[in-house]
Amino acid sequence: MSGGRKGSEREQRGAERSGPAASCRAMARRAGGGGGCGDGGGGVPRRLVLWLALWGLWGGGGDAQPGRGAAMPWGWGTAAACSPRCLHGGLCLGNGTCLCSKGYEGELCQHATCYPKCKNGGECLRPGKCRCPPGYGGRYCHKVSCEGGCQNGGECISVNGVVKCLCASGWTGSRCQEAICPQGCRNNGACVAPGICSCPAGWVGGACHLAVCKLPCQHGGKCIAPNVCRCRLPYSGLQCTKKRKE
Repeated sequence: MSGGRKGSEREQRGAERSGPAASCRAMARRAGGGGGCGDGGGGVPRRLVLWLALWGLWGGGGDAQPGRGAAMPWGWGTAAACSPRCLHGGLCLGNGTCLCSKGYEGELCQHATCYPKCKNGGECLRPGKCRCPPGYGGRYCHKVSCEGGCQNGGECISVNGVVKCLCASGWTGSRCQEAICPQGCRNNGACVAPGICSCPAGWVGGACHLAVCKLPCQHGGKCIAPNVCRCRLPYSGLQCTKKRKE
């Protein structure tokens, strides 16, 4: 009987020297902490907690599965258990809280973080990746973006949260696509550039206001429409060449 008890005691001492508790005490000494391990210790040093957490994230934790959260290989007090599990590779600590991996935060490491933070109402989808609202772009939604772009030298700006194009002189429209002709373009002419009209056939001039008669009007007649003369008395005809008889 005495031999059996002695064998059990030897097995117990061997387990204490080689088990998790012994490993914990050894790491506590290396970390410089004075606390003990297990239920009877005086608390685990902060440096040891951080060391164990990093050791678990770098693959030393054995059963830790990246992307699903993991439990500490050694617990103190009660076994480490986080419910729901820590997300995105977060590490479950002995007090039931999650130590999040880089780029995540929140009680369960459920929120991605972006640095700098997403601006102008942008949402952080994953570490370093923002989803920008309409009108903004760039890695952190810090750049103003006008849909379709601003043409003819226009600049995209934001005024009180409203994104719009600031047009160069002589241009207007939502995208600065419309030229301005102060003189106007008559007779169905089109303003194609600031102050420049494109005139239909039979019209010329800065405002498309001068008619063209291929055959010139004679005897003081005036071209009032394409190939139409207004004659002075007593002349008439296509070119005002016919004189009325008295």
